[in-house]
Amino acid sequence: MGADGVDRSGPPAAIAVIGAGYVGLTTAACLAELGHRVVCTDVDGTRIAALQRGEVPIREPGLAGLVQSGLEADRLSFVLGSADAAARADFVYLCVPTPSNSQGGTDLSYLEAAASEIGPNLKPGAVVVNKSTAPAGTSAMLHRVLGRADVAVASNPEFLRQGSAVDDFLNPARVVVGAADAAVAERVAGLFAGLGAPVLITDLASAETTKYAANAFLAMKLSFTNSVAALCEAVGADVNDVLAGMGYDPRIGRDYLKPGPGWGGSCLPKDTRALVAAAAEAGYDYRLLRSVVAANDEQFDRIVDKVARRVRMDGARIALFGLAFKAGTDDTRDSPALEIARRLTAAGAAVRAFDPAVSTSPAAEAAGISITGDAYTACEQASALVVATEWDEFRRLDFARIAGVMAQRHVVDARNMLDRAALESLGFTYSGLGLRGDSE
Repeated sequence: MGADGVDRSGPPAAIAVIGAGYVGLTTAACLAELGHRVVCTDVDGTRIAALQRGEVPIREPGLAGLVQSGLEADRLSFVLGSADAAARADFVYLCVPTPSNSQGGTDLSYLEAAASEIGPNLKPGAVVVNKSTAPAGTSAMLHRVLGRADVAVASNPEFLRQGSAVDDFLNPARVVVGAADAAVAERVAGLFAGLGAPVLITDLASAETTKYAANAFLAMKLSFTNSVAALCEAVGADVNDVLAGMGYDPRIGRDYLKPGPGWGGSCLPKDTRALVAAAAEAGYDYRLLRSVVAANDEQFDRIVDKVARRVRMDGARIALFGLAFKAGTDDTRDSPALEIARRLTAAGAAVRAFDPAVSTSPAAEAAGISITGDAYTACEQASALVVATEWDEFRRLDFARIAGVMAQRHVVDARNMLDRAALESLGFTYSGLGLRGDSE
């Protein structure tokens, strides 16, 4: 029974999950944990072979254990290609990439290809559930591509945060399901019986828009927080106190009220661009969200400017702590750390980076950023250190040793995570975000 008092319990279902990427693998493993019989498919034979052995290629707490337990219980399996798995499934989840296209909108070609492949093989009464993030109207398009009047389409957007995706799936803040027929939506919601989460049954367009609207709001809150930090620097206020005072207000809340180098990752940049593009296509100029995106771009420059005020950039060596877009993951897609590094190199600096979870990055290498496996090596002969990702490991480093190997002792802490007093006692200048009393 859900938090809304509706009993959706039912027998375990046969489910096919198309796509063994981040969302697909988490979805498959968690649905198997809920007792369903899940077959997860992908077009990458090497990935499928590894998953069949229980080898998980994604850094995500708890995921490897769920995959292993699902395999051992014979509730989870992995196969190459989707046609046969779809033919046996009551529900087929689409978890394929929806990257940005050249106009900033959403490339739906992977979804179309998946629908074309499974359409002829679906059994009557099956439900195709889109979990890939895609704009309003996508589910209607999928129904046309499937070409099956005896098959329903539903939207069940994902709200998974990297680093806590398993917990987010098994302890959701809400379950959103959209369908043209409420009875179909109730069937999909029944897959999550027992989780006790609020369930929203709605139409297809509303479900599809919910994911974009949620991410747009989070991006707006982050950009607003960074603008407050800039204001605090201008007027001599302390951002920690200001944000604490705001966060006590239950209408605002404390989540996402923490300044940083800018937001990034696989979702927020892509989804904000897509929502702006989708709104424009529908005839609405989403100026507020365009301003949010512009403010985030300005934040990258703000961090670089902090370095430039300390160091003559041309020919300088800069140490960068962090490449992943956030701690707890090795994902560097649209990482603010990488974007800041690109802008530092464009200004003439040589950047050497260290990240506990990232040993190689084609994007970093293409930008001329070198990666080392040791924090102290990254700092050798550096004129400044930039902290861009909030790994706890950085707090535990020996900064006396770091002081001894750097050419100049300047720290730009874009996460406000280091001990300023301890660093200044070692002769460092310290620049954070929105903090009163930064070294000048």
